[in-house]
Amino acid sequence: MSDDEATKAWREWHEHRVATVSAPYGPLALTGTHWIADYPEGRIPAVPGSWRATGGEVVLTAAAEDGVELDGQPLAGEAVLAADEGPPAHSRLAAGDVRLVVIRREGEWAVRVYDPAAAARRAFGGIEATPYDPAHALPGHFRPYPERRTVQVENADGRDRGLHLGGELSFSRAGVPYTLQVAVDADDGSLWAVFGDATGGGSSYRFRFLRPGTPAPDGSITVDLNRAQLPPCAFADHFICPFPPPGNTLPFEVAAGERRLKGALVAGN
Repeated sequence: MSDDEATKAWREWHEHRVATVSAPYGPLALTGTHWIADYPEGRIPAVPGSWRATGGEVVLTAAAEDGVELDGQPLAGEAVLAADEGPPAHSRLAAGDVRLVVIRREGEWAVRVYDPAAAARRAFGGIEATPYDPAHALPGHFRPYPERRTVQVENADGRDRGLHLGGELSFSRAGVPYTLQVAVDADDGSLWAVFGDATGGGSSYRFRFLRPGTPAPDGSITVDLNRAQLPPCAFADHFICPFPPPGNTLPFEVAAGERRLKGALVAGN
């Protein structure tokens, strides 16, 4: 791919990212993540119905006046729910324009609320991103671990959770080798890294994500730092993004990709 083609592809990627995060049920619309265990009486403030987790499922009880719809039909009674697999816009549960999304993390159940009228979505002014620079697209190599590893890392909500890692992504910059621990998607083998760098908390958000795609059979892959992206918690405080695992903070400035929200005074905001 020529530099002009790569620049065009990056611009299209950036435009798609802006459209995705600002969509009616994109990350900016998240107004709450409510852990059901925190409400033993079953009533979650500002969330209709009564909620109960029973190990492998969630039970929602709603009255007609709660205004809850399940699969497009009014719910008056009890419904047994599993975790939502699709995007919030396709959630099975709705209350007017609001979407209710059931999630499960390490055995804990929660309900997420997505509201197109969220203040963060109304105030969104765009994403600061550094224009494409071919110098930031580096040849790399993926080495899988013999077995998947799990490390405990702090999450944006202050809790420690397990981060599943499937291997190491190595690359060189200015002749110096670096390595990132990465997760591997079970469906398509694509890689995902949570990383920090010397710009974090200054000219960039405190940490970012990188999704370089699926490596070739020989492990080769392009580490394109131009596509470093903000984590969901940069758009809404109610996401529980994992922080970088040990060793995933690069000692140099990654002055590339998405940096922070436009208008942010401090990159961590």
